[in-house]
Amino acid sequence: MLTYQHLKSKLGICSPRKPQVMDTLLLLLLVLMFVPPSLNMVESRKAPISDYFEYSAVNCRAYSASLTDFGGVGDGTTLNTKAFQSAIDHMSQFSSTGGSQLFVPPGRWLTGSFNLTSHFTLFLHQDAVILASQDESDWPLIDPLPSYGRGRDAQGGRYSSLIFGTNLTDVIITGDNGTIDGQGDVWWKKFHKGDLSYTRPYLIEIMYSENVQISHLTLVNSPSWNVHPVYSSNIVVQGITILAPVNSPNTDGINPDSCTNTRIEDCYIVSGDDCVAVKSGWDEYGIAYGMPTKQLAIRRLTCISPTSAVIALGSEMSGGIEDVRAEDIVAINSESGVRIKTAVGRGGYVKDIYVRRMTMSTMRWAFWMTGNYGSHADNNYDPNALPLIQNINYRDMVAQNVTMAARLEGISNAPFTGICISNVTIQLSKKPYKVQWNCTNVAGISSGVTPEPCMLLPDQGPEKIGVCTFPEDGLPIDDVKFQTCTYARHL
Repeated sequence: MLTYQHLKSKLGICSPRKPQVMDTLLLLLLVLMFVPPSLNMVESRKAPISDYFEYSAVNCRAYSASLTDFGGVGDGTTLNTKAFQSAIDHMSQFSSTGGSQLFVPPGRWLTGSFNLTSHFTLFLHQDAVILASQDESDWPLIDPLPSYGRGRDAQGGRYSSLIFGTNLTDVIITGDNGTIDGQGDVWWKKFHKGDLSYTRPYLIEIMYSENVQISHLTLVNSPSWNVHPVYSSNIVVQGITILAPVNSPNTDGINPDSCTNTRIEDCYIVSGDDCVAVKSGWDEYGIAYGMPTKQLAIRRLTCISPTSAVIALGSEMSGGIEDVRAEDIVAINSESGVRIKTAVGRGGYVKDIYVRRMTMSTMRWAFWMTGNYGSHADNNYDPNALPLIQNINYRDMVAQNVTMAARLEGISNAPFTGICISNVTIQLSKKPYKVQWNCTNVAGISSGVTPEPCMLLPDQGPEKIGVCTFPEDGLPIDDVKFQTCTYARHL
């Protein structure tokens, strides 16, 4: 060990003229030589930064870490389920002291299902890809949703979603358009072959939670639905790109389910099913659970779905759907623009629906309402549970290359009422259907609609061009503001 006397000898100091001053200097040198690095605050503040970025979020976080800090390996073959879960479990300790954010750096991060925590942000770098495992053993089984009574693909339970959370407060999944790849082809093949014993996993599912942000990500090849908030409130889904083959089964884009106060905006979706499907439970199970989806805003959505709807209300709507506001929607090569799907036995209601400024190109139907959509959960549904469909408003729309303007099919002893369509121009395809408006068991009005609607929607004249309403007051979710957050990682 280097002592004071050894240091004097090595430096050739024997009998200085001012021994007190020299002793003080030597002691100071010894202290500096043995200060632990962790106490060198000046050097710590000057440590070079390897990662730094800014992003928009509802809440910022006090603590940060990278997936690599917990053993993550982004080579596309190493399984990172334990790394993700260890990181999130560790960072949950900061939920009451400023929250935490986990950075997923560039790489291909193979993983099975993992669970999120509260006051937490998962951020994906633009060159990060979260790859879903194709091994069923990496997907835990969970119970069916209580408002469905069973799995959708099979009678039993279901696989947990890739990114899953329940009973959370303040959770954010975002990035710089990083990618989540569900590698769904293996699941689609099992579905078509009837080889599934449980319902396929979704990419993102958040249950029984509040204050949720899902934004600025690219989601591809989900095994089934892509984004599924359920039994939750105060949700923002923003800037999401969703891509799946147009023939892939049930790859719905965004499915708010028994949720209150939600906004979906600035999203681009190509899928094999409905781009946005609004739901609230299935038959007798949804009626018993009784939790509607309400206060939903859908804005600036672009959709391609040749076999399904741009916006679907139902068919699982037994808990009720109300106060849905959709505007500035672009539909391209899709089966229908807005579709209401229900049936005898569903019960529940779809009411107070408002759609405006929708542009459609290459459509089979511009408007479609179906009162005979079967697909029951089981044979125990109540045949006397009739759905209520009322106050449906469409206005300020244009469409081209449309095969049929509208197919509106209510229920004989439960007609759809309060339908209003105004200021809508539909240009037909080269081979349109002979009958452009097929209307049964519906009632309502129209104004300024081409081609002329059916007699069950009588024209109110040009002076009533604005007869269909659209609420001008905002929803509570519109008061949610974003702030600029940062992430910095030191070498």
